[in-house]
Amino acid sequence: MRCEVCGHKIHTEPITAVIEGAKLTVCVECSKHGKIIHEEAALPQQALKKPQAPITLVQKKPIVAKVEITQEITEDYANKIKLAREKLALTHEELGKKINEKASVLRNLEGGKMAPNNQLASKLEHMLKIKLLVPISEEKITQIPKSANRELTLGDLMELNKKGGEEPTERKPS
Repeated sequence: MRCEVCGHKIHTEPITAVIEGAKLTVCVECSKHGKIIHEEAALPQQALKKPQAPITLVQKKPIVAKVEITQEITEDYANKIKLAREKLALTHEELGKKINEKASVLRNLEGGKMAPNNQLASKLEHMLKIKLLVPISEEKITQIPKSANRELTLGDLMELNKKGGEEPTERKPS
């Protein structure tokens, strides 16, 4: 048997000692570094302890919310908020207290420096009785003529440009 501190072979009776909070089997020299535990006192404590089943930790997968965005903020939200607030004769501070927002946030919204998130827009819609969230308008995508077997070329783009009514601008050599 070897000493768990110095690693030397133990020739005499091994000694159980608590060194810096760890219970170790050590040689006589290393037992001086800790508190010696007598075997008689250690046996009843071990006999009283029931063996514990190993604890297995199960990692939960993070829940990812899949949200489909169907609404967007109107472009003239700043004017709508300002007019509705003034119509109700509310100051920024009063409106802020009613919807639990800072007055500075409301000033930034009205100034157009900041756009409201959907939650804030919903609060403002409810309190001011205005419409800020509208369904997303889908942009029309122009179909580019493309053969099934070839890639799009610069010539194809020039034809598209001519069909659109715009003349391509020529660069003059410098």
